[in-house]
Amino acid sequence: MAHGTEGAANLEHQKNTARFFVENRQIAWVLLLATALWGVYAYIKMPKKKDPEFPVLSAAALCPWPGVNADKIEQLVTRKIEQKIAENVRVKRVESVTRGSLAAIYVNLEDNVVEPGKIWDDLQLKLDSITDLPEGAGPIIFLKDYGDTTAVMLTVSSPQANGPEITWRAQEIRKALELVRGRRSKAGLRSAGIINFPLSVSPVVPRQTIQQFIELARQNRWGRDMAPIEGPGFVGVDGDFGPDDKAIEAVSMRFIQQHLRPSELHPDAWPLVIIRDGKDAEARLQASAGDKYSLHELDQFTELIQRTLQGVPTVSKVFRSGVLKERIFLEYSQEKLASYGIQPAALKDILRGRNITFPGGLLEVAGKDVLIDPSGEFKSEKEIGDVLVAATPTGAPVYLRDGVNIYRGYEPSLYLNHFQSRDEHGQWRRSRAITLSVYMRAGQQIADVGAQVQATLTELKQRLPNDLILAKTSDQPLQVEENISLFMKSLFEAIVLVVVVALIGFWEWRSALLIAISIPLTLAMTFGMLQVMGIDLQQVSIASLILALGLLVDDPVVAGDAIKRELDHGKPGLLAAWLGPTKLATAILFATITNIVAYLPMLMIGGMTGWFVYSLPIVITCSLVASRLVSMTFVPLLGYYLLRPGKAEIPMAERRHRGFGKFYYRLGDALLNHRKVALAFSIVLLAWGVYYFSNLRQDFFPKDLSYLSFVDVWLPEDANISSTDDTTRLVEQVIVKA
Repeated sequence: MAHGTEGAANLEHQKNTARFFVENRQIAWVLLLATALWGVYAYIKMPKKKDPEFPVLSAAALCPWPGVNADKIEQLVTRKIEQKIAENVRVKRVESVTRGSLAAIYVNLEDNVVEPGKIWDDLQLKLDSITDLPEGAGPIIFLKDYGDTTAVMLTVSSPQANGPEITWRAQEIRKALELVRGRRSKAGLRSAGIINFPLSVSPVVPRQTIQQFIELARQNRWGRDMAPIEGPGFVGVDGDFGPDDKAIEAVSMRFIQQHLRPSELHPDAWPLVIIRDGKDAEARLQASAGDKYSLHELDQFTELIQRTLQGVPTVSKVFRSGVLKERIFLEYSQEKLASYGIQPAALKDILRGRNITFPGGLLEVAGKDVLIDPSGEFKSEKEIGDVLVAATPTGAPVYLRDGVNIYRGYEPSLYLNHFQSRDEHGQWRRSRAITLSVYMRAGQQIADVGAQVQATLTELKQRLPNDLILAKTSDQPLQVEENISLFMKSLFEAIVLVVVVALIGFWEWRSALLIAISIPLTLAMTFGMLQVMGIDLQQVSIASLILALGLLVDDPVVAGDAIKRELDHGKPGLLAAWLGPTKLATAILFATITNIVAYLPMLMIGGMTGWFVYSLPIVITCSLVASRLVSMTFVPLLGYYLLRPGKAEIPMAERRHRGFGKFYYRLGDALLNHRKVALAFSIVLLAWGVYYFSNLRQDFFPKDLSYLSFVDVWLPEDANISSTDDTTRLVEQVIVKA
């Protein structure tokens, strides 16, 4: 591209890009249309997401050792893991936090690592090679993917039980109360504490808890004439606890706090219900109804959703959080087992010998292979109880169920997952939930992920209960759509402002229209460059485009003004269209280079910050280069068709005595005539700016304002999970009221 200076004799005879586009307008129009289509195609095909992709250089290794203090874990577990991790030469820093029952080791790689996946795999192999951990410690959990961001977070929770179920439960409770109170006098003074739970839950543990409560209540005289009641889906105790309904609640809370571990209470149990008159049972149940579906049922529902979503082409993986694993628990008394001559340690070998899970092999019969599948694998709790473990002195068989209580239950949870939403009456309700995190495949469109996930969920709802709550607690496609909408709004506002300013400055619509057309052309070329360079649309690149809007109009404005000036000087339209930009080509070039150089040093930022803002200087550079190309190609072409000579130019001497020019020149003369005062004022102004700059808070990233917010609740390390849950309930109540 040739450059020239104003007044050169041979300027009108040189060849350059601007002249080619003006004199070969058919080719220029084809290239303009191709550029616009290129930009539209690139915009559609560019991956769109909320945050830029960058390698995560941090990971964590967790190793539990329940019931052991921090000092012992530090010596026997933490140090071994730290030594293994430190064997990799690309590890920059290893930190650890050892607490009671848990060792947490944090790993940070060197800042120049581009592909950390290979290093994580090596560290995983090294951690797997640790085989000398103390008994009861482990397994080592290596977390290397926690830097991934989810495209969609779907929370599944149960609605509140209502309708026919409440009516049915009330009838069963009423029958049980009538049966118990019919054999006692003064039934009107009695009150019953009822705990409901799903029918899928075994009543073994609740029944034992009620018996324990009655024994302690009799010893401590908490009530009189107490009797257990039981029915399908509920257990309770009926007795004379006084005229106050709160008395039995206080007694129950005292029993839980002093004799039970709150963290081990069944998560599917409904809140305690106090019933005096059986006629009020339905109203009381309606007021304190629990979840309609158990966690076991939510587990089944979410497993179906997980398997289905994993088949979506744009989804890479789906994780579930909040799932409580179920186990078969065996509770026994050593004295009772000893009476049968059974050692507790022998139970493991007895069950292992009975529970056959290995294949039997193949048997050749008449030229055919017959698969032999040994029977004996446990299918239910009943089959475990039917295992023969000993015999009495008289030869009678002793089964496992004779000395052991066998029931199905949940493992103690390390964390709880709840979802709070409004019901049909507008009241906030809190329920247990399971959250599915859906991750997007690399290079996919976030909008396509959202659409396919939504279509899959719509189809899945036909196979799930109609009242099951499915809520998107995080919707990245929506956030990306909002960011794109913000950019489009800013683009529209920029075009309007540029047109308005151009109208005010040039005082004609033709120049304003030329500048307005140059903005989308420049952006189209910018999108094409970004798509070729592999830059995607995310919050950093979008912010860069918004920032670049104020820079990319500079070159077209200067080029358009130069064309207008040549027309005003009497040059023909064909000559003025390329001669004006050519005269200012050098100034436009160096102005573009200056702006580019101002942002390129951001590519030298290292670490996670450098990866995060990597697209910012690239986007601005592409937009400025595109602006330079448009100002020397399409602006001359469009200027030939749009711009016309204006009125005669006002002489410079006359400008100094009218309008804004009069004020400007007077101010300039005053500053030059009082140079010392002007210099002193400049120094004071500079010192004032330096002072306030030094007192400004410095932060590389601004606050990310979003419709999502998080509240972290910290309790002392020795606080159990139930205490944390109680505290979060209070925090939730404050947030709901806000």
